[in-house]
Amino acid sequence: MATPGGHPKDEMYLGAVIPKRIQLFQAIQSQQKSHLDSLPHDSIRVTLPDGTVKEGKRWSSSPLDIAKEISKSLASNALISQVNGVLWDMKRPLEADCELKLFTFDSDEGRDTFWHSSAHILGESLEQTYGCKLCIGPCTTRGEGFYYDAFYGELGLNDEHFKQIEAAASKAVKEGQDFERIEVTRDEALEIFSDNNFKVEIINDLPSDKTITVYRCGPLVDLCRGPHIPNTSFVKAFACLKASSAYWRGNKDRESLQRVYGISYPDQKRLKEYLKNLEEAKKYDHRLLGTKQELFFCHPLSPGSWFFLPHGTRIYNKLMGFIKSQYIQRGYEEVKTPNMYNMKLWETSGHAANYRDNMFLLNIEKQEFGLKPMNCPGHCLMFQYRVRSYRELPIRMADFGALHRNEASGALTGLTRVRRFQQDDAHIFCREDQIKDEVRGVLDFIDYAYKIFGFTYELKLSTRPEQYLGEVETWDKAEAALTEALNEFGKAWQINEGDGAFYGPKIDISVSDALNRKFQCATLQLDFQLPDRFKLEFSAEDETKLERPVMIHRAILGSVERMFAILLEHYKGKWPFWLSPRQAIVCPVSAKSVDYAKQVRDRIHQAGYYADADITDRKIQKKVREAQIAQYNYILVVGEEEANTGQVSVRVRDIADHSVMSIESLLQHFADETAAFH
Repeated sequence: MATPGGHPKDEMYLGAVIPKRIQLFQAIQSQQKSHLDSLPHDSIRVTLPDGTVKEGKRWSSSPLDIAKEISKSLASNALISQVNGVLWDMKRPLEADCELKLFTFDSDEGRDTFWHSSAHILGESLEQTYGCKLCIGPCTTRGEGFYYDAFYGELGLNDEHFKQIEAAASKAVKEGQDFERIEVTRDEALEIFSDNNFKVEIINDLPSDKTITVYRCGPLVDLCRGPHIPNTSFVKAFACLKASSAYWRGNKDRESLQRVYGISYPDQKRLKEYLKNLEEAKKYDHRLLGTKQELFFCHPLSPGSWFFLPHGTRIYNKLMGFIKSQYIQRGYEEVKTPNMYNMKLWETSGHAANYRDNMFLLNIEKQEFGLKPMNCPGHCLMFQYRVRSYRELPIRMADFGALHRNEASGALTGLTRVRRFQQDDAHIFCREDQIKDEVRGVLDFIDYAYKIFGFTYELKLSTRPEQYLGEVETWDKAEAALTEALNEFGKAWQINEGDGAFYGPKIDISVSDALNRKFQCATLQLDFQLPDRFKLEFSAEDETKLERPVMIHRAILGSVERMFAILLEHYKGKWPFWLSPRQAIVCPVSAKSVDYAKQVRDRIHQAGYYADADITDRKIQKKVREAQIAQYNYILVVGEEEANTGQVSVRVRDIADHSVMSIESLLQHFADETAAFH
């Protein structure tokens, strides 16, 4: 039988696999239910965030039961719960006394779970429609939707397939399929997914002590750690966004997969609003605007490494200059470090073991070298360069050095995913008792910069994960210092339990732009590992002792290339005056005013601003219109009268009115406008 897209569906595969998986799932589920029923159902205390205590039954009561006791509305809107800090399915029985939180779609936890469950609905649709082998289906890292990777053999998906995919997804939603969970042994998991080599590979790579879970919704039985929403009927609005190719496990030497991206919401209104914003965003794609404004381009002879044209370089330098001006005021010292290091450095730092595939490697005189993908190991060498005293700390090293990362060609995306970039990278080496003040200083820096850019942002504290390096006591002290810094900073923040890096806790900063999209730009990360690996030390106040510094990784812009792209789309191509590559253009009314127009342009240029003159023979209306399209901030019209009085007629971009000013007043106005952003 052919699929709606004209591709033969493997009915034999589906006919054999789906019933087998469901049968195995139900058999294990039945055993586990019998076991739960046999356990004692004694009373437990369930404590809610406001301190209220509800009574439940061990191995019987679920978060959904507790939600029903609180209110009917909450029970019908709660998507996921958190039990003692661990995300928990709403229908999963509680096991002991616990602290319980409930989340709706309006929370990050609720949204992420909603989109993860929607990925399973998408997976069900793809498997049923095309008989493909499902691989992985998460919610996206940008926190906006989900995707599912699958193997289809020779079939390539495109948006012509979306109607059929959405129709099958709609059917799953209407059926209100429950998300059911079982725990399985490795052997049981291998038996369930024996027909899918991709799932088998995932199972074989799981740690031996890892609890393996399998979820079912309707005909879909999927390997998944969960958790999930109660059932598919919550997903009232569902749409496919795009299809693209991907490699299994991101490895270009492995199988070629098809990736389908989707978005979903609890109601159609929000979906329509999202799709409208998406269309709006397409008009302001940085790649389109960058070409139109002649800012940058990429060439096939250097994929992933962008050429910045003169006007683009003006913006790039302004962004770096803005950060550098703040370095002087905030006690940072700029340094320059090599682009290439012997691999021994990367072995010490741990990157050789964990990041090698993302590095560009070279053989020089029978030794292996790597282009640096980050600056931190080089800064450790700088700290190590001589004996350090506690009196010197904190040391704040800032570095705009070029970085190279060997991203897969299929992952390269405009300026947002590149192979060569610079970032406003800095590393602070400090004592443990200085962590709070240093973190507070970085938060102030982020706030200052993002207010100027017109961004709003959210803060999350990510704490010690299950696998971590160092002593619990050190982690506790660091997390307490971060908590104190966040509280003093005064902006609302959330805790992200167990989501810190293995080498230290961090503060995640999520930025929202004018199109209400979220980005991760700034970094604020504590690191206990690198100082230990490089054996960094400073002499303590008690001079007989040596102590290990704490390292703070921080960036405000992050990648300058990526921030450039975000700002270009955020401003919709209309750069603010201080950042603009085209600040003013002088338009003479006739040939008689050309000499005066050149004089005005030169005066503005000498004062330190970017100015041009349109000395073509076009009519003035045409010159003004062309200047508006080119996004000049100020359009200065000059005729004989202005030439005689030493003035200019000033038009501001997108404003119809104009005013007459002396050149001195205009330059003072420019100075005032620039100063407002510094």
